[in-house]
Amino acid sequence: MPENQPAPLTRLLAIMAQLRDPLRGCEWDQAQTFSTIAPYTIEEAYEVADAIERGDIAALKDELGDLLLQVVFHARIAEETGLFDFSAVAAAIAAKMETRHPHIFGDAPDLGQSREERWESAKATERAAKGVAGALDGVALALPALLRAEKLQKRAARQGFDWPDRSGPVAKLHEEIDELAAAGTDTERAEEAGDLLFAAVNVVRAYGVSPEAALRSANTKFERRFRAMETLAAERGLTFAALTLDQQEALWNDVKASDPGKPA
Repeated sequence: MPENQPAPLTRLLAIMAQLRDPLRGCEWDQAQTFSTIAPYTIEEAYEVADAIERGDIAALKDELGDLLLQVVFHARIAEETGLFDFSAVAAAIAAKMETRHPHIFGDAPDLGQSREERWESAKATERAAKGVAGALDGVALALPALLRAEKLQKRAARQGFDWPDRSGPVAKLHEEIDELAAAGTDTERAEEAGDLLFAAVNVVRAYGVSPEAALRSANTKFERRFRAMETLAAERGLTFAALTLDQQEALWNDVKASDPGKPA
């Protein structure tokens, strides 16, 4: 770090303070609120995940910086209104990590619990201290619907509300498929479609698989194979969109047979 150059985090905090300065700051930054920048915060988190998925370490560094800026932005708005500042945010998460790992940072014995058991037990204690009584309270509304469905189901399962084996959720999935097929109006179809997707999450969860991770993988596989079909069609002098469904299916089978990924 150059001589007299402030530490990177101190510099970033000062930059945000300058951007938010009422007299000499940036007009756009001055106008932002928690609500207006929340979508950017979510977007940056997804871009971090995307960089990881692509194995792009340079992009990961940049995207983590963008995400950190969002934390600094929120903290600055809070500081200006006397709510809290960045130091309070850092102190709170540091305290939380120590509290949730008493066997590492304290004198509590390691009882051999899984990480998830320890984590959920600590979170339940924290929710109780905040006066949160319902088992489903605190599952963020802004989570992707698939991930939120899994979290809601896991919370309910910890209260004993879960199928005893996989046959239950599988039967429920078939039931929801039939109900969607029988739906007579757009409103009914939308409701039954939601029930079907929720039931599918339950089935996948029963197999110990993360629905969000599984669907991400399926999306990636489909995209890879579809692009390969387009490439193969072009190599054969064909226009993919002009092919019949049977011809496209034949291309799909050719691509799938040569796909280095797991066959499906």
